[in-house]
Amino acid sequence: MLKQRTLKTAIKTTGVGLHTGARVELALRPAPPDTGIVFHRVDLERPVAIQADALHVGDTRLSSTLRQAGTSISTVEHVMSALAGLGVDNLHIDVAGPEIPIMDGSAGPFVFLLQSAGIVEQDSPKRYLRILQPVEVRDGDKWARFEPFDGFKLDFTIDFPHPMFGSENRHVVIDFAEHSYVKEVARARTFGFMQDVEAMRAAGLGLGGSLQNAVVLDEYRVLNAEGLRYDNEFVKHKVLDAIGDLYLLGHPLIGQYTAFKSGHALNNAVARALLARRDAFELVTFAEPKDVPSAFKGWQLAAA
Repeated sequence: MLKQRTLKTAIKTTGVGLHTGARVELALRPAPPDTGIVFHRVDLERPVAIQADALHVGDTRLSSTLRQAGTSISTVEHVMSALAGLGVDNLHIDVAGPEIPIMDGSAGPFVFLLQSAGIVEQDSPKRYLRILQPVEVRDGDKWARFEPFDGFKLDFTIDFPHPMFGSENRHVVIDFAEHSYVKEVARARTFGFMQDVEAMRAAGLGLGGSLQNAVVLDEYRVLNAEGLRYDNEFVKHKVLDAIGDLYLLGHPLIGQYTAFKSGHALNNAVARALLARRDAFELVTFAEPKDVPSAFKGWQLAAA
């Protein structure tokens, strides 16, 4: 039986919120089977728990924000992506602030935290969400689509009018039967353009952004002295975001996600469209490891 997973022990860190600029304390704690991922605003007089759920996403401006009972936690996508990439099913995430810290702008620091705490199996079967029928959402020239596929694959295209976005920076296909999340996706950083900074900050966004936690471009080039971590880091970061946004469906996804110019809003829209189509998916478990799609078999080794 393929089993659910949580952390062996709790672990803490601190950082700065990308959009709020506020210092944030974060704690990751083990959770019992079938808990899912639960965020807790612990800085409030009465702490509020918010289940990681696509239906709880209330704002998608430059990040994914969960809202419930009048309380919000923003920028959840990078930690959710790391949890998806390492196959963690159950976790309590305590946040002493309104936003998950941005760390270095990627999911890499969260992967390090999870691996440092240790990942353990639990005595309950892991449930997967398997796509049975295509589901597509369009918004102007942008679109995103789920399709049946015996594994987990993302086919992503972005399009920005900038000289750095040549063919190698516009499109990527990540098939987790062949690619490693930790090695090939997790370290891709968020990015932005200098000409957008003033407008973002006027809207109360990007207040904690810097060259230490984002790739910044002027009209012609990347301003970060160290350059890019991957040749196609821009589109790989969009894949990283999508993995986190889609993990708000509550289970690892067996299927293909194809997207053109998609961001948090469209990722969430197509996730909601899928949940509204009960004929388009099913929840499955696997009694034998040999029956699990190869995209997920690396988790068995990571749990050892």
